[in-house]
Amino acid sequence: MLRLPKPRKLSLILLFTIPLILISFFFSNFASASFIISSVEFIGQATLPTGLSFQKTEVGGLSGITYDARNNLYYAISDDRGQKAPARFYTLSIDLSQGKLTNNGVIPVGVTNLLNTDNQPFLPNTTDTEGIALTNQDTIFVASEGDVDKLINPFIKEFALASGQTISTLPIPDKFLPDPQKQKGIRNNLAFESLTITPNQKFLFTASENALIQDGTAAKSGVGTSCRILQYNLFTKQPEQEFLYQTQPITPLFNPTGKFASGLPDLLALDNEGHFLSIERSFTGLGFTVFLFQVSLDKATDIHSLESIVKINTDSIKPVEKKLLLDLRTLDVSLDNIEGLTLGAKLPDGQPSLILISDNNFNGLQQTQILAFKLKIESPMTRLLRRLRIPNVQ
Repeated sequence: MLRLPKPRKLSLILLFTIPLILISFFFSNFASASFIISSVEFIGQATLPTGLSFQKTEVGGLSGITYDARNNLYYAISDDRGQKAPARFYTLSIDLSQGKLTNNGVIPVGVTNLLNTDNQPFLPNTTDTEGIALTNQDTIFVASEGDVDKLINPFIKEFALASGQTISTLPIPDKFLPDPQKQKGIRNNLAFESLTITPNQKFLFTASENALIQDGTAAKSGVGTSCRILQYNLFTKQPEQEFLYQTQPITPLFNPTGKFASGLPDLLALDNEGHFLSIERSFTGLGFTVFLFQVSLDKATDIHSLESIVKINTDSIKPVEKKLLLDLRTLDVSLDNIEGLTLGAKLPDGQPSLILISDNNFNGLQQTQILAFKLKIESPMTRLLRRLRIPNVQ
């Protein structure tokens, strides 16, 4: 015969058990160290003029940026294909010590050439370096888009931070590689722009800027595109999972030039739990549209085994989840071609900063634009109360 606990005994059990469950839930939530952003505050901009000369190079084409917290320096990759100077990255000083960025707050302090496996600068027109990510081993990873028309493959290589020497090369899955018949692979100039490493240094992520040829159409007016996020295990140096990222459709209100471009130029890993920031940038003929999203892989489908997503029922694929944090058109600035982002120095109040940077295309009508933001992070306690649906406590 099943004997039920007496009411008073059951009440005592619940009295002690429920707090233990809540405490356990809280600490497991705290231990996950998830990085959830509750607000983004613009704290200033700086610009570098096109044509700026530094150490016999023209500063420009800055398509990706990464932060070195140990030295409070930033490294920005140039996408110059060797036409102005060899493939290179710049070291920048960005002053946020007053809690804001002013126009004289960004100063180039170094430039480093990337060297091939023969310890020589890359030949002109063999690279299109767009993404950069710093490791904790005094090295950087750099992503190059390659050149589809010339059948030059994209690459993701590791370089010594001090010398620029090549250390290792990550293998690229065949589905991403250019095809002579152009039936599969990356589209020209729409390949690996993004690069980021998780704080625990275990995973590296990149993404195609637009859909692979076999995955659907490139972005066009009023139509988004299906990008692939590609995850590498840096312990094994092998690709692992892939995820579908759908960009927002953008319809220009006024586009007399007829020119249009849109895509995913960068990702930033916020934690080890699959949370990222992304920027989506569109050129609409008369200016730029830039969105900042928070992204989660939590419920996304791993599609690495799928050579093409158009050949299956796409309802069975869950893309990454996106939450719009900021439409940069609401800022009181004239946006340039924003392509890179990184977490930056801690601000005087202890909050983290976010830095965005633009690629000026070495165009005299553009400039290198650096935008700074303060991020407000949701605390584990606030997150716990929200999940328990307890009224918000600030």
